[in-house]
Amino acid sequence: MKRTKCEECGGKIVRKKVEYEFYGIKIGKFPAEVCSKCGEITFEEEISRQITMKTKDMGLWGLEARTKVGVAGSTLDIRLTKKIINFMKLRKGEEVIIYPKDRHKLIVEIPSAFKTK
Repeated sequence: MKRTKCEECGGKIVRKKVEYEFYGIKIGKFPAEVCSKCGEITFEEEISRQITMKTKDMGLWGLEARTKVGVAGSTLDIRLTKKIINFMKLRKGEEVIIYPKDRHKLIVEIPSAFKTK
């Protein structure tokens, strides 16, 4: 049975195609139920499977990884996996900018990526 009312806010549910992004990469537009009031988006199980398969086909699946903080002299370092290095197109010696988003997240920016956009 299709939903007509949002469980979160009581708003009306509309069915439309929405753009889906994964790690900042546009995957495509997929049919979804969207609340016209709060914007909550839900996908049917089969659509979620399609999105997962497409992200896997694009090589985006499995980029998340656990790593440990290491020591390099008097500083700390964080090692990146090969998948993340390839995804971000990082090269040895390349300059990056890192800064905290908050106490639980670090942002890594690649200045050279901004020049090629």
